[in-house]
Amino acid sequence: MPWVVGIDEAGYGPNLGPLVQAAVALKLPASDPAGWETLKPAVRRCREKADGRLLIDDSKKVYTRGGLEALERGVTPLIPWSADMKELIRKVCSPACGSELAAEAWYDPDQRLPLTLDRLALEDEWKQREIPPYPEGGRFTVTEVVSVVPTPRFNRIVDEFGSKATVLSRGLIELITELTTDELRKGDEPLVFLCDKQGGRNYYAALVQEAFPDGWVVTEKESAEESRYRVENLPRAVTISFRPRADGDSVSVALASMLCKYLRELCMRQFNRFWETHVPGIKPTAGYPVDAKRFYDEIQHAMTKLGLTADQVWRKK
Repeated sequence: MPWVVGIDEAGYGPNLGPLVQAAVALKLPASDPAGWETLKPAVRRCREKADGRLLIDDSKKVYTRGGLEALERGVTPLIPWSADMKELIRKVCSPACGSELAAEAWYDPDQRLPLTLDRLALEDEWKQREIPPYPEGGRFTVTEVVSVVPTPRFNRIVDEFGSKATVLSRGLIELITELTTDELRKGDEPLVFLCDKQGGRNYYAALVQEAFPDGWVVTEKESAEESRYRVENLPRAVTISFRPRADGDSVSVALASMLCKYLRELCMRQFNRFWETHVPGIKPTAGYPVDAKRFYDEIQHAMTKLGLTADQVWRKK
């Protein structure tokens, strides 16, 4: 069975807090790369009635429906057991990413996880649901990697390349490189990458070539509906597609979307809690424009006292 790799992001638009990108790889039948039919015994979408199956969908829809608890319930089966934030970041992020996050003033590595659920009770519930064709107690055959980009790194990339979009491109290449040189390097199953379109662009051949320097990128389609490429001259078949709203088309992308949103929400809760200790009574922010400006204005005095510069807190673009 091929590995179907979904890639998505959360936090690209805000001025405050980190950008999070994730790649989630599921082994799925070639006849059902989207995965919705294969996983139907245990997975439902937002448009379906609640019936005990896990809610997996576009993270914005899931979060609107059930908040952080719904996200946590959906991603818990796919992320490694982690007692706290530090352990989770160590397991799903690169060491460099973990070091950059640890340097953030607001970051709390000792945050206990999960926040809203009893993990053991949830895992017992999940094991009772067998997901064909996976007999391992109903577990996904899954691997995942995550990139968390704090504000200082975000600004350094913008300074170097002059473009906010480059932050997404750099992250995408890093995710693909890490995924294909780690867990998935051992086999010869086809790799099918499904990505949400980045900033409305339609041309990704150069980016794909950089992600697969040993391959030869062949453009199959470039349009507003889909940009699709195959990479030849590699030990295994590789295709990569970019589609708008891909998180609605694929379980893999939906899970990547939910994992990004979950980690972004964990970080923003820590971010708001940190600033609340230094600016008592400040209203929490999600970090998006307009409200982010309000929040940033209110923390100026505290930033000066803490010795934090604008580049450490506010994204340039």
